[in-house]
Amino acid sequence: MAKSLFLKNCDVIVTMDAERREIRGGAIHVVGDRIAAIGADLAQPGDVDEVLDLTGHIVCPGLINTHHHMFQSLTRALPAAQNASLFGWLKALYPIWARLTPEMIRVSTQTAMAELLLSGCTTSSDHLYLFPNGARLDDSIEGAAEIGMRFHAARGAMSIGESLGGLPPDALIEPEAKILRDTARLIETFHDPAPRAMLRIVAAPCSPFSVSRELMRDTAILARQHGVRLHTHLAENRDDVAYSLERYGCTPARYAEDVGWLGPDVWHAHCVQLDAEGIGLFGASGTGVAHCPCSNMRLGSGIAPIGRMRRAGVPVGIGVDGSASNDAAHLLSEVRQAMLLQRVGFGPDAMTGREALEIGTLGGAQVLGRDDIGALSVGMAADLAVFDLNAITFAGAGRDPVAALAFCGPVSAAYTIVNGRVIVRQGRLTTADLPALIRRHNSLAAQLIDG
Repeated sequence: MAKSLFLKNCDVIVTMDAERREIRGGAIHVVGDRIAAIGADLAQPGDVDEVLDLTGHIVCPGLINTHHHMFQSLTRALPAAQNASLFGWLKALYPIWARLTPEMIRVSTQTAMAELLLSGCTTSSDHLYLFPNGARLDDSIEGAAEIGMRFHAARGAMSIGESLGGLPPDALIEPEAKILRDTARLIETFHDPAPRAMLRIVAAPCSPFSVSRELMRDTAILARQHGVRLHTHLAENRDDVAYSLERYGCTPARYAEDVGWLGPDVWHAHCVQLDAEGIGLFGASGTGVAHCPCSNMRLGSGIAPIGRMRRAGVPVGIGVDGSASNDAAHLLSEVRQAMLLQRVGFGPDAMTGREALEIGTLGGAQVLGRDDIGALSVGMAADLAVFDLNAITFAGAGRDPVAALAFCGPVSAAYTIVNGRVIVRQGRLTTADLPALIRRHNSLAAQLIDG
């Protein structure tokens, strides 16, 4: 019989449902992996397995991370890459990443996921695009299963090295036939299209400057044959745009259109330098964007016009991006930065706190092609983030605790519930020995960096 959980006395429940209800003094009944009931006058069932008294807490849908490179947690804040823009940053780090091992992939995945979960994130995509020394996407998948996070594992790839005009060193590229075979293997082995699935596979060549036009087209065909989503980087900075114009004779958005990478089953990371025509193409086709504000600031890439995109009908979610270009993986912090960065670029009313929170929940679900997460209503997956309103971060913010989630400084989750399972309890991760994980992660990081 499915286990049940009852969350009572919630100060506020931010549902993100169709009416955008904010329920004061509400309760949520979870049965198994889904929400069975939610409301202000919900009576506690007599046979519930566990009750959480959330007096003084706010509950929202589990946050959703639409873009990450979890292996980069091993190379945070490296001096050689601290002050570089995208291409220089990559060139400094590629030789180090060439020493990655399967254990490094697995452990860094768990470290990154632990950090996300502690920030209230319940679902994450991860874009793994290099596979040296026997590493496979399977290593990430294994780590995710152990930690208990809902996972969209993106099989990345690089096939055009320096000798052919690409950015990555030749040692890190793969033959395109092998890439396609392995992508098909992963889909057939792991992809779960069922409602409330914990694992889905994404086809995800790295970027226009690291794979061929042919691989982009063939990957799109393969993905659509198997019914999986497509993901890559696009228009991240001006160098990225210049590369597309020089090599392909068109803007990044037109290139994406040419190779079959527009549509409701596609999302692109960054799109900082997407032009007006590109925004129109994305909006008309339902192509999504993963907005990564901290990474875009860190690398000096610019300010993505997220408000303009949303008004044009572009689905937008939040991404932390890699932990070597953000150096953090706190999803609630990223929500806050998204709001603040839009205001810096476009004025103090460019994005509200509630809109930022919506992008970090419902927006992420739409970008990932999910209608079972991102909101709290009957039948939805039981993915919830719970924050303690008595934390010093929220002192004085009692008039509007919902907006405070975005406006006030980032706070760790008191509880993070994934698929009905309490993964973070009273601020502590329950599925791994976190100090031991950090020690092993730091040891592997030293091995990787020191060679």
